[in-house]
Amino acid sequence: MRQIHLVAFLQAQNCTTIPAAWRHPEARADFTSPEYYQHIGRVLEHGKFDIGFFDDRLAMPDMYTGDHAHTIEHGIRAVKMDPVAVLMAMAMATERLGLGATFSTTYHEPFYVARLFQTLDLMTKGRAAWNVVTSVNDNEARNMGRDKVIAHDDRYDRADDFMEAALGLWDSWDDDAIILDKANSVFAKPGSVRRLDHEGEFYKTRGPFTVPRSVQGRPVVIQAGASGRGQKFAARWGELLFTAFPTFDIAKRNYDSLKAACAANGRNPDNFKIAALGFPVAAATKMEAEDKRALYDTLPNETDQLSLLSEGLNYDFGQKGMDEPFTDEDMEGLSGIQALRDRVVQQGVANPTPRDFMNLTQRGRLNHAWVGGPKEIADIMEEWFTSPVCDGFVIGPSVLPGSFEDFVEHVVPELQRRGLYRKEYTGSTLRDHLGLPKATHGDWQ
Repeated sequence: MRQIHLVAFLQAQNCTTIPAAWRHPEARADFTSPEYYQHIGRVLEHGKFDIGFFDDRLAMPDMYTGDHAHTIEHGIRAVKMDPVAVLMAMAMATERLGLGATFSTTYHEPFYVARLFQTLDLMTKGRAAWNVVTSVNDNEARNMGRDKVIAHDDRYDRADDFMEAALGLWDSWDDDAIILDKANSVFAKPGSVRRLDHEGEFYKTRGPFTVPRSVQGRPVVIQAGASGRGQKFAARWGELLFTAFPTFDIAKRNYDSLKAACAANGRNPDNFKIAALGFPVAAATKMEAEDKRALYDTLPNETDQLSLLSEGLNYDFGQKGMDEPFTDEDMEGLSGIQALRDRVVQQGVANPTPRDFMNLTQRGRLNHAWVGGPKEIADIMEEWFTSPVCDGFVIGPSVLPGSFEDFVEHVVPELQRRGLYRKEYTGSTLRDHLGLPKATHGDWQ
């Protein structure tokens, strides 16, 4: 029977994806400690989540007004620790929970990333995933020694080459390569470890690779491409795709088109799991949940929104008056998250003002939250899952660790009661949880 997949949306920083989260009176302040992430990991594993995954950027949101002072003062994602190191602290406190981290194809080499994540997969006994991103703005580029970000579609062209190299490296060891024949001094079969000699348009890597296969073959590939070019990339490479569509109808259209695009690439759409982002505000009753939502809505401010819009669209919103329209040239120059720009244009505003961007995207605020007791939230999830509009959900927290604690306490038992969600893990690897087959050589080609 088809079951809901659950993904926890995490960041190795001082807040959740919503910058005001650290201001919440119940938010824990020890976000730089291993105990903080270990507690969250135990909560997620108790709730039988498939995976906890860390989003990441390579710069704090410091594009607005051309200065990082507002970022530091207001705590707008001001801390960004390395997600893989933080993930390992969580791994040591859990046994079954899948664990994913974001790593950019734009600022790293295929051999390094392949080695990092294959090692992570071995150290977690087959629970690792790599969230593939191409990075979005100039300030990330400057932190990594470049003057500006590469053009949007060019980043994805490079990423295609990167994936061919990384997956080729992962495939260069056979599953049974290591034999450990001490008597005859044979560690592994020489013919079972091959050089790759990849020479693509953008990347070269010789090999041989230095990390053996894991119990699930290789890490799961996560993707969240939302632009037209991003969705093309996701349909080719992604195994777990994150989507963030505001309405049921939009989500349904995209679910069907993404599955069809996957099939057009010669892939089995059942091995391409689509998880929809949601921000549940859960409590024992709907009234209690509404009180929680009302409290949260007192926390954000305009600077949060303008800062995250500047970061996401690679444009300093401080250059515009709040009600000054963007010109056609301005709109063409928004080179970051194209889906964010398109979302505004699709709502009929061709030349929006900063205030329009704030109101229509609600970036930096708790937007489209699911507010309710167990029944109300489970009803939403059941409708989306059974239609189907998605194969599971990315659970975005508004406060940590409370949002995950509330969801596991109130919503998970209701989903289990309806037969929509597992009561126990039935396997040990992330691929087991997601219902994906063990990765085999060449299955991505």
